[in-house]
Amino acid sequence: MRNFDPTPLFRASVGFDRIADMMDRMLAAEPAQPGYPPYNIEKTDENAYRISVAVAGFSAEELAVEVKENALVITARKADEDEGRSYLHRGIATRAFERRFQLADHVKVTAATHVDGMLHVDLVREIPEALKPRRIEITRAAPESKLVEASAA
Repeated sequence: MRNFDPTPLFRASVGFDRIADMMDRMLAAEPAQPGYPPYNIEKTDENAYRISVAVAGFSAEELAVEVKENALVITARKADEDEGRSYLHRGIATRAFERRFQLADHVKVTAATHVDGMLHVDLVREIPEALKPRRIEITRAAPESKLVEASAA
């Protein structure tokens, strides 16, 4: 299904260029993101979300959370401290990583916390007043016969 053509969808829509660009990027022949580090995305409220990333072995100073062009970027760089250590088995992965999450319009990062080997990033969707639905009051027009009489006089 990699040959999906969204052209018919755009015939009846205006201003969805960003969605088309995002779909093109996602369907491009880029390698899939690796499974490291594991993460959860949860909906904590109607307009609130939390991304939790397992970052065991990283301190808060070795982690970075940035928002660039509607993308949340989480990176980690571990300083080399293995000098003088000899491992018989090394199962705790502390390799550097970069994990990207595409954010929808009006989604803002509100906080990032590092607790017990988990990095929690809280997000909230803030819809501007201008984009919220509003009800338009419908007024009744005067009956046609009264309008004709008023204009004849």
